[in-house]
Amino acid sequence: MRTHVVDHPLVAHKLTHLRNEETDSPTFRRLADELVTLLAYEATRDVRVAPIDVVTPVAPATGVQLAKPRPLVVPILRAGLGMLDGMMRLLPTAEVGFLGMIRNEETLQASTYAERLPEDLSGRQCYVLDPMLATGGTLAAAIRFLTDRGADHITAICLLAAPEGCARLERELAGLDVPVTIVTAAMDERLNEKGYIVPGLGDAGDRLYGIVG
Repeated sequence: MRTHVVDHPLVAHKLTHLRNEETDSPTFRRLADELVTLLAYEATRDVRVAPIDVVTPVAPATGVQLAKPRPLVVPILRAGLGMLDGMMRLLPTAEVGFLGMIRNEETLQASTYAERLPEDLSGRQCYVLDPMLATGGTLAAAIRFLTDRGADHITAICLLAAPEGCARLERELAGLDVPVTIVTAAMDERLNEKGYIVPGLGDAGDRLYGIVG
């Protein structure tokens, strides 16, 4: 597994305002959207392309276009939805699947409650959107879910990550014969006793969409 922390002043600027507890939900959504587009630029460096010949107004030229099958973007519900527009802005021809996963706040274990994905993902590059890589349980389960269906290249885009979550991913994905890359805006200090990232930015889903009782 490879972890890439994006070091860029615009990324740091937007993340700082996301962390601020005084940032309201509309501003938080806009900043998250902008930040994801910046992270997606780095995350798609390995996107598969195929050569194509075109004719410019001056002369013939050879370039590239996205290869088939098209990349699959998979937001993890619900908070991952807040990252979808920012990703699709950079990769508009990608297909989108959805994976609903929830973490038990007592056991910190993740379970799947909904999915809308092709049964066969053979040969597909998948881009998983999950704002917080905290304990790592949800993301590990999502990656296993996709690779069990045949996905052969996984990149996860996270606004924030914690060392404990990355370590768990390393353990749970050991022996997985599929390249996995984590792209994040920052690697924070640690998790607290409730499994939240410190200093973090709070609950991403609640800050995006409000608290649902």
